[in-house]
Amino acid sequence: MYLAELEIFGFKSFPQKTVFKFSGGITALVGPNGCGKTNIVDAIRWVLGEQKSSVLRSDTMDNVIFNGTTLRRPLGMAEVNMKIENTRNILPTEYSEVNITRRIFRSGDSNYLLNKTKCRMKDIHELFMDTGMGSDSYSVIELKMVEAILSGKVEERRHLFEEAAGITKYKQRRKEAGNKLNRVKEDLDRVRDIVAEISKNVGTLGRQASKTKRYNLLLSELKVLEMDLLKHEFYEFNSKIKEFDLVHQGIESQIIQYSNNLEVADSQYNLLKETFSSVEANYLSTQENEKLLNTDFTNKNRDIAVAEEKKKSLISAQERIRIEI
Repeated sequence: MYLAELEIFGFKSFPQKTVFKFSGGITALVGPNGCGKTNIVDAIRWVLGEQKSSVLRSDTMDNVIFNGTTLRRPLGMAEVNMKIENTRNILPTEYSEVNITRRIFRSGDSNYLLNKTKCRMKDIHELFMDTGMGSDSYSVIELKMVEAILSGKVEERRHLFEEAAGITKYKQRRKEAGNKLNRVKEDLDRVRDIVAEISKNVGTLGRQASKTKRYNLLLSELKVLEMDLLKHEFYEFNSKIKEFDLVHQGIESQIIQYSNNLEVADSQYNLLKETFSSVEANYLSTQENEKLLNTDFTNKNRDIAVAEEKKKSLISAQERIRIEI
């Protein structure tokens, strides 16, 4: 297994796609200070899953994206692709060529690709565990790390030796199994506490259960009695409904009879109304005739009175003439 190719785009001082091919033997990168040689090591650490920005000599993780210069605009993402030849099947995969890709965007989103398929960072770590390759393994050692290894803590040197011996995976699995056992123990302690709490309430729950049984028995008896009561009331209501139906039929027959009588009365009323109208017309006509007759009678009386006066005058004139004769 060996590093075959490293492709960097937008990572730190690499604004354009740069490809490094590593063939058999020793490959050396030579250049003046500040030309970006260490950025290549940082790119390898980063694509292998390094999460500490301080190790990558940056304040924040998004600072690894090319920030631009006076002649180039800043980029929106950084991508590193590393190709590994797995000829001796040291990596636990069936592929003879493994491509690992990591991308990060200025929005904060990032993703990992394993042979151009999305994966988790945990999958990358598990793939290189106990192989000597990794973001913090002995395969990537900077100049300042040599002094740190020699003068550092025993735990740090032990980590490198364990990685070289190939027992890191088993220690990690042991740690995960220990964590699972601790969680199971915590769950068992909680279960014991729950059992102890429930055992205290068993007596109370037993009494409540007996009361519940008695309640259910009485409730079933109550339902039977309520059903009987409902049946009795149903029969009574049915008999009353039949009586009310008979009364209703009698009332309907009376209503029909009253309706027929009302129709006869209406016809009689209409006939009387017509007769009354005729009589009223005759009465009005007679009243008019009476007025005419009264007027004529008054005129005749006046003429009679005038004739009587004339008669008296003539009689007195006749008597006077007779006396004169």
